[in-house]
Amino acid sequence: MKPEFAPSLMCMDFLKMKEQFEILNDRVDMYHVDIMDGHFCKNITLSPDLVKTFAKVATKPMDCHLMTTNPTDWIETLAAAGAAYISPHAETINTDAFRVMNLIHSLGCKTGLVLNPATPLSSVEYILGRVDMLTIMSVDVGFAGQPFIEEMLDKIKEAKRLKEEKGYTYKIQIDGSCNKNTFKRLTEAGVEVFIVGSSGLFGLDKDLNKACDMMFEQYAEAVK
Repeated sequence: MKPEFAPSLMCMDFLKMKEQFEILNDRVDMYHVDIMDGHFCKNITLSPDLVKTFAKVATKPMDCHLMTTNPTDWIETLAAAGAAYISPHAETINTDAFRVMNLIHSLGCKTGLVLNPATPLSSVEYILGRVDMLTIMSVDVGFAGQPFIEEMLDKIKEAKRLKEEKGYTYKIQIDGSCNKNTFKRLTEAGVEVFIVGSSGLFGLDKDLNKACDMMFEQYAEAVK
């Protein structure tokens, strides 16, 4: 399967937003949008209003990652703003997971589910049949630039095994420290969608077209 790349929009240059979207629309597969409320994790990043703005220029689907204590406060607004995937954290929906998945689907969006590094895959196995995108955090939530947590490779392998054994259809996505140093191990473990931020894309070159070229070259070199 061809790998997919999802730039993390919190890492883009907002002074050149339109120009960067024009480049990325032709180079990548989807966009990753971090929605943080300052409570679930100690940071505040993007917002539904920005998603609405992104939707005016983005031609690839947007995956909205809800790092929020109460994800249902955000789902309808994000669906209306243009989200293609809405991905709440497993840790925030354990009392109403099926209702949340049904709500996301009812609004015409695909369902995502995100697991913190310390959250075992076994805790969400009951809901995996309703998930379109399973995102495994390889760093703790909140801030870019954290070191890769090696133990997540086993969780990725487990997600791949379950997908194959049970016939699940979710894409396996990784969030955190996706770059030339981890591409090979992540691919071998079973990752299908790579969220790329500063180290994997935006920090490679000031010219975003060149940065994209470098990212693809680094990936190809890593997995050859």
